[in-house]
This record gives sequence, C-alpha cells and structure tokens, in this order.
Amino acid sequence: MANKRPNTKQTKELKRKTAVVARRLKKRFGSLERPGLGDPLESMIVTILSQNTNDVNRDRAYRSLRNAFPTWELMLEAPPSRIARAIRVGGLSKQKSKYIKDLLKWVKQTYGKLSLDAMRDMTVEEAMQVFTQHKGIGLKTVYVTLVFTCGKDVFPVDTHIYRIVRRLGLAPEKLSRDGVTEWMQVLIPKGRAFEFHIHLIRFGREVCKARRPLCYDCPFTRTCRYTEKTLTPPGNPTR
Repeated sequence: MANKRPNTKQTKELKRKTAVVARRLKKRFGSLERPGLGDPLESMIVTILSQNTNDVNRDRAYRSLRNAFPTWELMLEAPPSRIARAIRVGGLSKQKSKYIKDLLKWVKQTYGKLSLDAMRDMTVEEAMQVFTQHKGIGLKTVYVTLVFTCGKDVFPVDTHIYRIVRRLGLAPEKLSRDGVTEWMQVLIPKGRAFEFHIHLIRFGREVCKARRPLCYDCPFTRTCRYTEKTLTPPGNPTR
C-alpha cells in the first residue's frame, strides 16, 4: 500500500510539478479572490448533503431542507424521518438525515447553541480530531468547512481533484481519496490551497472529465497518465 505522505525524495519533485500545474491553471482561469467566510455549520451540513450526488441535487436538497426548516432549532426538533423527506432529492436521505440530526444534537450539547463559530479558532489538527469522530463526517467535509468558512490553507479533495491529481502523477494511482487528501497537503504551494482547489474542480468539469476528457484542450497531455487520450478535436480529421 502506498504511503499517505510522500517521502523526502519525492516531495521536492512533486512540489515542483504541483507548482507548475497550479501556475498553468491560474494562467488559464485567472486569479481568484477568496469570498467572505460563510457559516461553518451550514458548510458542514451542505457538504454532508453532497456525498454521493452531484452539485445540482445537493443544492436542491439543501434548498428543500431550509424551506422545510428555516432555523437550525426547527431542524434539531424534527424527527430524522422529516429531515429525510426534505432531502430525498439528494439521495441516501435516511443516512444523511441521521448524520445531520446527530451533528446538530452534538453542537447544541457541546457549545450551548447551534453554531460552529468556535471552529474558526481551532487548528487544523484540532478540527480533524473533534469532527471526524462523528459518523458521516470525514476528511473532505472537515477540510471543505475549514477552507471555505474558517480561512484555513487546507486542500479538500473531491471526485474531480481525486481523478486529476492521479492522472497527472501528483499522487499514487492506488491511494484512496482520504489518502490522496493527506498526500496533497504537503505539496500545495503555501497560501494557494483555496485557489488551486477551485481551479482543479473547474478543470475537471470542463476539460479533464471522467469520461471522454478533452485531451486536445489540455496543457498537461505530455505528462498525463491517462491511457485513452483523444488528441484530435471532434470533427477534425485524424492526421
């Protein structure tokens, strides 16, 4: 099994390669301004809803959830079955409703109010220790919340990023998503995690797709490990 952190010899070269990918994507998509920090509790619940579904259904599920329960207090008081009905469009509603209900209960018991603002003052290590003990909350959920609502320089790995960094040889092919998440933390240029995260997701949606990637529009074709490259745009004769 591959290690979850690159060794000293690997780190120098992989950092260089990662920096090159980050620069090229920035040149392609432009610089990004970090938006204002959002609500950590909302971010965590939205990320739970994102599990095993697409962004459209995640957003539909969250809108339905907030229409049914305009306040966190109403959501906390509701039985999981009502929460499940509200988020059915997002899939796995029974499991996710339990994760959400359990999280809200824990937040109320721990902080005396339905707020995770205390998370902003935690170190990354503290946040990981506190939140990953909860069922349904893994590395990605905590990292997304930390980077988007706490301003931390951490790098969440979603399905697009997981695919791309392995295709580009930045992470081992056989490493799990959580393993890739840990692996990539030491490779990202300091202060660039948020921008690189967003750029890679956009690149995955527009170019480096899971099926039929647009290899002819990719700046990394020569170093990519993908074995079924299509280098000719549709409609162009093959040379």
